Amino acid sequence: MIRILLAEDDEAMRVYLARALENAGYSVVSVDRGTAALPHLKNERFDLLLSDIVMPEMDGIELAQKCAEICPETKVMFITGFAAVTLRASRETPQAKVLSKPFHLRDLVLEVERVFGDSEQALL
Repeated sequence: MIRILLAEDDEAMRVYLARALENAGYSVVSVDRGTAALPHLKNERFDLLLSDIVMPEMDGIELAQKCAEICPETKVMFITGFAAVTLRASRETPQAKVLSKPFHLRDLVLEVERVFGDSEQALL
């Protein structure tokens, strides 16, 4: 089962996203900030880090950079409602997908499926 670490500071959004991903068949661990995600990255294996970019204490871009150091095999996808932040994320982490808010949950699930569909196709 694909494991996703979700870092989102907005509680309602975090619960909403986690539920949608779990309903799609993914295992999800969710945290409310980047600094809370670090121990999980160090002690567990995740296939995907799904992170908001704008969060207190540690933004999603810094979290993604730390993730690349700790577990480089973990894929990264950002979610954000800020266009300027989207441009920064694209420059600083070009391998990461950026999904802009607002988005439909179906779009999120489709993007996650695309991330893993490509790698699953490569294994066939």
